[in-house]
Amino acid sequence: MRLRRTDIQRDLHGRVAYLLATAILRGDYAPESILPREADLMETFGVSRTVLREALRTLTSKGLIESRPRVGTRVRRKTAWNLLDADLLDWYSRVAPAMDFALKLQEMREMIEPHAAALAAASHSDESFGALDAAHSAMAAARNVDEWVRADLQFHLSVLAACSNELLIPLGTLIERTLEAQLRLNAKRADVFNASLGEHTAVFEAIRDRDASRARHAMASLLGVTRGRIEG
Repeated sequence: MRLRRTDIQRDLHGRVAYLLATAILRGDYAPESILPREADLMETFGVSRTVLREALRTLTSKGLIESRPRVGTRVRRKTAWNLLDADLLDWYSRVAPAMDFALKLQEMREMIEPHAAALAAASHSDESFGALDAAHSAMAAARNVDEWVRADLQFHLSVLAACSNELLIPLGTLIERTLEAQLRLNAKRADVFNASLGEHTAVFEAIRDRDASRARHAMASLLGVTRGRIEG
């Protein structure tokens, strides 16, 4: 099948956006520094001005860069970077020091997931609990790491969905890719891939019983196990 020119350009602009973004996130271009001229970037990436400018617009929308007349395109301060953008978070996870990123993601989970579990226990619907039940059953039935990680990811996303807070649900979508990588690493570091099934079951049963305090404690305990595996 022949690709249309617009499809090719879209793929190229995405690739350039990724390469330039990861260079910034890695520190190749420091905050407050000015990027090379468009002509130089076009030569570096081997793309047209149209493709380059589309890539730059993408990075502008994510808070990485800004353009100023007679100054050029400047890398913004880290505080302006929209790391709650799913693409940017995924890209950052690929270039940040692995332990540093894992601990930052873990800290974020520790702040959010115990409270989400308590909310899920207090306010889950039959439908949202059904999704959690299915994920827990899939974890119990998992025969290998891949099956376990898929079910584990759905378990944690289902807890967020069951808490009946529309502002928390998108958080699961945001961290899905990076969380999956962390869950896979944790499973491989455990003595057996499903070593934390008991801790997940404690969370599941507390939510099922609508015991918010127990659910909060169970999720905190589960995340404590996760932190222990990260820190090794």
